[in-house]
Amino acid sequence: MSQTKASRGNPPLVPLGTLIGHELRSGKAEKPHVKYGQAALAKKGEDYFLVKLDCCRIPDDPASSFSVFAIFDGHNGISAAIFTKENLLNNVLSAIPQSASRDEWLQALPRALVAGFVKTDIEFQHKGETSGTTVTFVIIDGWTVTVASVGDSRCILDTQGGVVSLLTVDHRLEENVEERERVTASGGEVGRLNVFGANEVGPLRCWPGGLCLSRSIGDTDVGEFIVPVPHVKQVKLSNAGGRLIIASDGIWDALSSDMAANACRGLSADLAAKLVVKEALRSRGLKDDTTCLVVDIIPSNKLLLPPTQKKKQNFLGSIFGKKPLNGMSKATSKLSSVGAVEELFEEGSAMLDERLGKNIPPNQNSGVFRCAVCQVDQSSSADDVSANMGPFSTTSKPWEGPFLCPTCQKKKEAMEGKRAS
Repeated sequence: MSQTKASRGNPPLVPLGTLIGHELRSGKAEKPHVKYGQAALAKKGEDYFLVKLDCCRIPDDPASSFSVFAIFDGHNGISAAIFTKENLLNNVLSAIPQSASRDEWLQALPRALVAGFVKTDIEFQHKGETSGTTVTFVIIDGWTVTVASVGDSRCILDTQGGVVSLLTVDHRLEENVEERERVTASGGEVGRLNVFGANEVGPLRCWPGGLCLSRSIGDTDVGEFIVPVPHVKQVKLSNAGGRLIIASDGIWDALSSDMAANACRGLSADLAAKLVVKEALRSRGLKDDTTCLVVDIIPSNKLLLPPTQKKKQNFLGSIFGKKPLNGMSKATSKLSSVGAVEELFEEGSAMLDERLGKNIPPNQNSGVFRCAVCQVDQSSSADDVSANMGPFSTTSKPWEGPFLCPTCQKKKEAMEGKRAS
């Protein structure tokens, strides 16, 4: 940012590492409490959730702990939801160098989430099953919250300023124009169900398959243009804390983000989750599986979140648009002027070369290349390595993205479909 822009009242851009350094020097780095509540009602039995409070960046070091919360809303069966619940976290963590410091780990996390989602999808495809699942995956490390999502489950943030912010993007074809354009450009068709002898009915769907979503894990029978590449958003809360409500579409089809947040303010996380589910049931009835996680990020000197100051509710603008926040250094957009929530990263592109970056050079001294998605090492002597290796390419325009092994390169090309031609 130029000095001229900064002088007009906009704060200068501050790297995440600098923010963490300021915390350490000012004595405000003490980790908050993380308390959660969960509630659910089953209609089809295809919703699953994950809660892990004891994860560690450094093995057996409690000081490096972080928490994971996730919801998996399966469809056409439960196998994709179960497989993703069991494998996604390990696939994400395997994409982050073990030697990374905390700020390096947090900066690497958005890219690792993309790699982990795609790797999980590839592994599930090898099982030969056709079910699929949405995923909303939340990692909390101190005051930093990172959310990755595909599908139409949702995560909202309610700050102490009473401002409700959406941390995910709904990948429903009915509402998301950019995703409709991407799917058709990649070779899919978008339209409503055409009942013989009648008008088109129902929501917009992708054909073949008739899926209402443009992104998911699994769904091997509906075309590779239904991609597992997640929207990722990373924010840093103020030391006033905040509340996350993570829920499947059984909640959001019945309640707006404002309604869900307002319904449970002032309650513990456990009671809040139960009340959100109860309110959704009262509003719409049990039309779908309904699962809700409420997660409170609480200052270490408090047992509960302080009462929220009720302000006029506000949603993030351009939530479906791609925001040009390319990396951690462009990192001070405010979500809540009262809660001082800082936006550190947001990206939603479905193109892997945009999401995985172009600055991952191979280890040319050893002649070994590591796939940016599956993390498998491959020797440069292999016959098909040169297809996307840059220095070894014989084409006039070398590959500009990170190394992808043949399997992951094939996945990338299939997801882009007609775009690759």
